[in-house]
Amino acid sequence: MVYSEKVLDHFANPRNVGEIEDADGVGEVGNSKCGDIMKMYIKVDDNKISDVKFKTFGCGAAIATSSMATEMIKGKSVDDALQLTNKAVMEALDGLPPVKVHCSVLAEEAIKAAVSDYYEKRGIDKDIITK
Repeated sequence: MVYSEKVLDHFANPRNVGEIEDADGVGEVGNSKCGDIMKMYIKVDDNKISDVKFKTFGCGAAIATSSMATEMIKGKSVDDALQLTNKAVMEALDGLPPVKVHCSVLAEEAIKAAVSDYYEKRGIDKDIITK
């Protein structure tokens, strides 16, 4: 399996690893088929994601997609974060092998789960979050 330089870089030097103690939103998703589990934490100030961290248990591609996804939503509005697609994450990493595409889907779902939790904690009803 051949990975791009960006995938290897984000795997070897993942950005935003860890957890946020007083996170405004936390989302955890997993894929039972491959065993990958991603947990995303977001801190929101003035509807902007001021901080984002992740913990991922999984393969190199799962770690790389988590890292890239956090970089892509940091500083963005909550609504912009919801627009992030697995395709955009894959493109930012210069592609993934076909058998690893599900990792980018998990990254997208983890962000949506964290935003959904953020909305739920604030009693905001958002129908735009879909699985």
